[in-house]
Amino acid sequence: MRHFVTALAALAFAATPLAAQEVAERTIGTATLQNVPEIPADVDAAVQRFQNYRSAEFESWLDDGSILVTTRFGSTDQVHRITEPMGTRSQLSFFAEPVQSASGIPGQNRFVLVRDTGGDEWFQFYAMGLTGEPVRLTEPGTRNQAMTFSSDGSLMVWVSAGRSTQYTIHAANPADPASRRAIATFDTPMFPSDISSDGSMVLLQNYRSNRDASIYLLDMATGEATEFAPSVGTVDESPQFARGDTSVIAISNRDSDYRRLVEFDRETGAMTPLTQDLEWDVEMFEQSGDGYTIAYAVNAGGYSQITILDIAGRRGLLPQPELPQGVVTGMGFSADDRQLAVSLSSARSAGDVWVWGVTSGRLTRWTQSELGPLDPETLAEPELIRFNSFDGLEVSAFVYRPTGATGPTPVIVDIHGGPESQSRPGWNARAQYFADTLGATVILPNVRGSDGYGTRYRDLDNGPLREDSVRDIGALLDWIGEQADLDSDRVAVYGQSYGGYMVLASMMFYSDRLVGGIERYGISDFRTFLQNTQDYRRDMRRGEYGDERDPEMAAVFERIAPMNNLHRISRPMLVMAGANDPRVPLSESDQVVEGLRENGVPTWYVVFSDEGHGFRKKPNNDLRHAVETVFLRELFRDGAQE
Repeated sequence: MRHFVTALAALAFAATPLAAQEVAERTIGTATLQNVPEIPADVDAAVQRFQNYRSAEFESWLDDGSILVTTRFGSTDQVHRITEPMGTRSQLSFFAEPVQSASGIPGQNRFVLVRDTGGDEWFQFYAMGLTGEPVRLTEPGTRNQAMTFSSDGSLMVWVSAGRSTQYTIHAANPADPASRRAIATFDTPMFPSDISSDGSMVLLQNYRSNRDASIYLLDMATGEATEFAPSVGTVDESPQFARGDTSVIAISNRDSDYRRLVEFDRETGAMTPLTQDLEWDVEMFEQSGDGYTIAYAVNAGGYSQITILDIAGRRGLLPQPELPQGVVTGMGFSADDRQLAVSLSSARSAGDVWVWGVTSGRLTRWTQSELGPLDPETLAEPELIRFNSFDGLEVSAFVYRPTGATGPTPVIVDIHGGPESQSRPGWNARAQYFADTLGATVILPNVRGSDGYGTRYRDLDNGPLREDSVRDIGALLDWIGEQADLDSDRVAVYGQSYGGYMVLASMMFYSDRLVGGIERYGISDFRTFLQNTQDYRRDMRRGEYGDERDPEMAAVFERIAPMNNLHRISRPMLVMAGANDPRVPLSESDQVVEGLRENGVPTWYVVFSDEGHGFRKKPNNDLRHAVETVFLRELFRDGAQE
């Protein structure tokens, strides 16, 4: 563990009214920084130690048996090709903007990649081969998602949306951009998931909210869509045709608190569970091209477990891969169905690709990504802890403790976004960095409303119950106060997106127990957020947060809005945002910074002009980590003096 000893000039963390505050503004690269002091050289050096790692994310197989991965050799993630285990990563895409994902076109050594501009999330599709220029398949000014291909690669189907709430299903031959045509338009989100073997039908997922999603069958000839196996208040997701198109396999929480792998009879709609007696969620699955084999991953307390199942031959469980303990981030069968590629990250590995021989039973590592100067043996292995909240509910958290710490350490409570997301024990450079550089214990709680612990747990913060999840943070602060190795007088909160709201709300409830907070593009008022978020997202978010048009819910929003409770925040804040954020607009950050300063709360503000909801360019992330480091170091130093 390293501790900084370089002294900084004292920072103005004493509260002063807005009239007395002078906002010092400067620019670094694409970032505008307000009230942020100069970054010491030792901070920059420490950031680089933890920012020069590389990962490999499995994207797709090509027809020749090579693998596509996204990885970074410069400032952004780009598509690379690997032809053999531990082989060279040959870069195929060279955009200034990061590539979001890539999918191989069946039967070809070509693929389609997805990228946006400056984090605006107006995703465009580009077709590419192993050489040559990328060719755009989609219309500028639209947001394109959920591509799926026919088995021969001649048909590609996807959904696009403009700035309205309409969703259009498009189809094209990916080899001919001029063949693009609209098939059907819907007023609710419809995401293509699979194409029947004869190309006549497409499975659509109608995702209305995280509590309500169903499957539709789209007739490609007529454009008519029919709901398949109707249900209300459940989530059926990721559907795929199976058994020669006579059935549909999906992940569903029907008749279960957890998400299971289920099979629906195409003719009757009758459902048969394929995974029995699971006490955790099925998080993803892949079906082999011949339909004989399914691989699925279970999220067991945050850790991924993969199972290989023979469904056509009725042999049940096949030999299983013994992967390192971690989190699976993607998987897919090769064209010949003999191999399953899996990308996995862990606390000591940023992410690599492994290949399981389905017929051979051999596990082969295909990539070994660099951690830069970091020694993986010195990195913290997260500890899973549990504590009881105000109402007796058991809440879990992952704890990263600094190596070799003596005496009580400062604490950073890092709250995930979503809210239906989950902190998991995969690669977390931020937690490792804070533990090493600041000597802080980093705690990542999965408060009520988090994914991965069943439907009932996920719904415990919905609508008017929102602040119950904030009270979970209060219970965690109680737990911290009982730990001899943690300094309860030096606790900071940290979060992004919905986690940013949680930071603001925690600062409202517990300002007297916290030294300060960092929030990135957080929700500061659910009413203004719902008014200003992109149209295509609004109804889905109402399903989770509540409908601001309902007078009773509007009254709840009025009561819980951080913007209406800023007088309860007395500790320093660091706010960061991307100017192009379509989800939580920049206005949410602007208004909270202005309000905090009006109340005399010392507030730093950083805005990146070329980022959106999340910072994906390495230079921007480097600067972000440096600013956070200086801010937290001052918080912990001042907290120790009180």
